[in-house]
Amino acid sequence: MTTLSLVLLILLVACIIDIARRERRWLQRWEGVAKSIGLRARDANQLPEQAMALYRARQVAEEQAGQRRVFETLLDEITQGLVLVDENLRVRYANQPLKKILLHADSRSGRALIEVVRDHQITDLVQVAITEKRHATRRIQVLPSDVGAGTNLSGRHFLIESAPLPATSGGGAWLMIQDVTETAMTEQIRKDFVANASHELRTPLTIINGYIEMLQDDSAPNAAVMKRSLGVMEKHGKRIARIIEDMLAISRLEDARSSLNLEPFNVRTCAQDAADHLAPMLEGRDVKIEFNFPKDGGKLEGDRFYWDQVFTNLIENSIKENTKPGLVICVSGEWQKDHCLLKVSDNGIGIPAHDLPFVFKRFYRGNKHHSSQIKGTGLGLSIVKRAVEAHGGKVELTSTPGSETTFTMRMPLLHTEA
Repeated sequence: MTTLSLVLLILLVACIIDIARRERRWLQRWEGVAKSIGLRARDANQLPEQAMALYRARQVAEEQAGQRRVFETLLDEITQGLVLVDENLRVRYANQPLKKILLHADSRSGRALIEVVRDHQITDLVQVAITEKRHATRRIQVLPSDVGAGTNLSGRHFLIESAPLPATSGGGAWLMIQDVTETAMTEQIRKDFVANASHELRTPLTIINGYIEMLQDDSAPNAAVMKRSLGVMEKHGKRIARIIEDMLAISRLEDARSSLNLEPFNVRTCAQDAADHLAPMLEGRDVKIEFNFPKDGGKLEGDRFYWDQVFTNLIENSIKENTKPGLVICVSGEWQKDHCLLKVSDNGIGIPAHDLPFVFKRFYRGNKHHSSQIKGTGLGLSIVKRAVEAHGGKVELTSTPGSETTFTMRMPLLHTEA
């Protein structure tokens, strides 16, 4: 054994002896304190172990509490509402998103689940999961009669899931609630769009096919009948083409992957070109179109193709909806520091108040009493709304029946030179 090894061994033995001496002194002091408070020697000897066990239990409890806080923080970051309930359907835990989804904040532990969710469709699903020991899923719509006091869930759609919890976790079940209202509305819009488009296309196609069959059955149609038939078929063929073009325009505007071709353009020139394009509709009509813009015409950065459609549809809508003489259509623009206001107004018959919430809906037509004379696609104002919103703006409609109608478009000027 080397001298260094011997020295290290001596130091190690000295350390062990010192530690033992200190532990003995600590135990002696502990026994003295225990005896001074009336404890027996055996109990005094057990106290250090009990104290150490309590300390370790506290450490475990703190670790578990820390893990619980982390777990609850993660659950508060998800978008779905999560609830844990016991076998009596009383809340054991509920995350923060649940409060936002259900529009009320009282989801504390111990409350009955029905008091929190306020819908028997949800509690029935959880009961099935607990009773039948299986995963259960359902999609529900909250109806007005299902809505509790102080909430506004009417018409909203939810996807609910529930499954039993193991006995080792205390039993009961977990419940997941996801608000799928937007998805449901999108699906409904798509269905309505397909149904309405089919109807709008079927009508002109039926007329065209009817005239084709008539001409085929007539072995020798005269020139007048032939000319009238071809004229009708041409008109409805153009109508089909216009419907398809409008549907494609809306599809492009709603496609998030489709980017706008943004570039500065003169707004007055754009509006004037739209009016010139509609000049054939004004022949023989007592209609006046006025423009009120800054001297330079006003500049806006946007996709000129869609703005041509915006002004064309708004001006065309005024012309078609107002058949009486004396119609004045005013197209104006007012530029301010951070936004501009573009307006298209007329002094025509106006729009009834009950029609105002629906005018931007696809294929919606007001004034049903003269819809047979007005041959629009019913998509023009939908295109206007989506084109304006695609450029970051908002469109508003105000109307006084028998007096005026005004479409106001508020557009940001983030990249615009006034």
